[in-house]
Amino acid sequence: MKNFVYSGATINVTAEADTSSGGVVVVGDLAGIAGHDAKTGEDLVVHLVGVYENLPKVAGQVWAQGVKVYWIAADSKLTTTENAGANKFVGHAYAAAANGSAVGTVRLGR
Repeated sequence: MKNFVYSGATINVTAEADTSSGGVVVVGDLAGIAGHDAKTGEDLVVHLVGVYENLPKVAGQVWAQGVKVYWIAADSKLTTTENAGANKFVGHAYAAAANGSAVGTVRLGR
């Protein structure tokens, strides 16, 4: 194919804030996981596919496997609450998560 550019599993961006490896990163309507630490203004590789564990979630929520998961930028936590326009879609719960649990496992993407 003459028009193939890249597999699309990652995207290179400029870090908008200091970012830790494994942290959730939102770029427009894309959400992914930081592949390494980066300071504001540095190049950052963001992973857009895969399953990631120990991501911060709203502790008062129960997650069923397969439920849609969204990012609350103001709280830096994942939630099952859509809240159109505010929370960004990240992916789906890869595994169930109990009420009281502060972390969850998420499969990125649509």
